[in-house]
Amino acid sequence: MQALVRILGVDPGSRFTGWGVIESDGMECRYVDSGCIALARGKPMAERLAQIFTELGDIARNERIDEAAIETVFMNKNAQSALKLGQARGAALCALIMAGVSEPAEYSPRRVKQAVCGYGAAGKDQVSAMVARLLDHDGEFTEDEADGLALGICHAHHRRMAQAAKLALSQEEEAVS
Repeated sequence: MQALVRILGVDPGSRFTGWGVIESDGMECRYVDSGCIALARGKPMAERLAQIFTELGDIARNERIDEAAIETVFMNKNAQSALKLGQARGAALCALIMAGVSEPAEYSPRRVKQAVCGYGAAGKDQVSAMVARLLDHDGEFTEDEADGLALGICHAHHRRMAQAAKLALSQEEEAVS
């Protein structure tokens, strides 16, 4: 069993930035906290980005995060929306780095859905239901919270697979020596 790692998953957006904190021992994930940073529609984009930066940085510090995972930008039909999403993502990445989280992992929406639901084109309701089930959580999550938690779960799964591959490689090298 590995040491307990606290992971923050972040689903950035120009209107809502979902986040979720889990703990993982390499085999199981446990729910810690989650929420959504709601950004006022009428505010200038610079103020919304500052809010993401400030609030997410506070969350990362207060929750004593070890690692973080963030969703990559996907190309939308609307270039303006993709640009705003990229800006929100940049503010979130800067907040994580400033809070002391080195090298946040990045995952595509498809990869997150695959890790959580086993199907890369799963719907929001499927993701939310699987997140609640995997974390043995009775309450309901908003879509944004569920997406943040799903990113954390995806990262925990990828950490476990990377560590297993590293162990197998070292054992193979020992056997050859």
